[in-house]
Amino acid sequence: MSEGRRLEVLRAIVEDYVHSREPVGSKALVDRHHLGVSSATIRNDMAALEEEGLIVAPHTSAGRIPTDKGYRLFVDRISDVKPLSSAERRAIQALLESAGDLDDVMDRTVRLLSQLTNQVAVIQYPRLGRACTRHIEFVLLAPQQVLVVLIADNGKVEQRVIALPDPVTDEELSDLRSAYLSELAGHPLDSVGGLLRNGLKDARPGTEAIVPPLSAALESLAAATQEERILMAGTANLARSTMDFPLSIGPILEALEEQVVLLRLLSEMQQDARGISVRIGHENPYGSLAETSVVATGYGPGSSAKLGILGPTRMDYPTTMAAVRAVARYLSRILAG
Repeated sequence: MSEGRRLEVLRAIVEDYVHSREPVGSKALVDRHHLGVSSATIRNDMAALEEEGLIVAPHTSAGRIPTDKGYRLFVDRISDVKPLSSAERRAIQALLESAGDLDDVMDRTVRLLSQLTNQVAVIQYPRLGRACTRHIEFVLLAPQQVLVVLIADNGKVEQRVIALPDPVTDEELSDLRSAYLSELAGHPLDSVGGLLRNGLKDARPGTEAIVPPLSAALESLAAATQEERILMAGTANLARSTMDFPLSIGPILEALEEQVVLLRLLSEMQQDARGISVRIGHENPYGSLAETSVVATGYGPGSSAKLGILGPTRMDYPTTMAAVRAVARYLSRILAG
C-alpha cells in the first residue's frame, strides 16, 4: 500500500465522517472519492489504517471512524491553512473595526468566531500589566456614595460603587479627581498601589477621611485589569453535538464554567509553523476534555494572549484553523491601531 494513497484514504474517511457523522465504508469511499482503485483495494487500505490505530470500527458497524491519532495525522498533513473567502474576511473586518472599547472588541470577536465555526469560542483578554492610567472619574451618587471609574490607555474600563465614611460635595470630589489624575495619569496600572501607598499629595483639606476608600478602590480597579480573564460564546453549540460525546457532556460544561482549566490549557498551547495550535482528544491533559479538540492561536503584542475554539474531535479542522487564524490577525491589527 502506497503512503500517498494511505493518506488519501484517511483524508477521505475524515472528511466524510465529519460531514455525515456516519461511519465510513469502502463502497462509500469509492462512490464519493476518485481514488482510482477498487473497493477491495480500499478495504485492504482501511485494514492497514486500522492496524496502525488511525481508524476504528465503532461497535459492530461495517464502517470506520478516525481515532485521535488519525485526526492528528490528518491535521499535521494540512500543509497550508486555507484563507477565508473574501466575503468572510470583509465581514470580520467590518464587525471588528466598528467596535468601541476593549470589552466590545472582545465580545464581538468571541461571538464572531463562534458563528464562523459553530463551536464554543474562547478568548483570553490581553495581558494589560503595562497599560497606563488614562483617566479617572468620580461620580457622586449620594452624599456618601461614589462611582469610581478607571480608564486605561488601551480602552479598558473598570468601575465600582463605594461607600464613604463622610459626606462629600461635587466640588470636593472634582478637586480630588484632579489630584489623583496628577498622581496617576500616564503611570502603569501595576504601579497604582505603590504610588498611593503614602496617601494623596494634593488632597484638599477636610477630605482626609475620604481619600483612603477612594485610593483603595482605584488600586482594586487597577488590579482587576490585570486578572486573567476569558470570554466564551457558543456554548449552546456543544448541546447540539451531544452525539459526539458518548460518555457525558457534563464534565465538559463544568470545565468551561470553571474557566481555570481553559486558561491553563490555552497558556500551555504552543503554535506550530502554521501559526496555529491543535490539541486533539486525549492530547488534552485534562480528563474532562478528552473527547474534545481545541484549536487556538496567539494574538496581540507578542501573541501572549490566546483565542480559539473548543468542540468535538469530529470537526472541520481546515475551516476551523483558517477561521481562528484569520480572526486573530484582524484582532491584532485592530488592537495595534
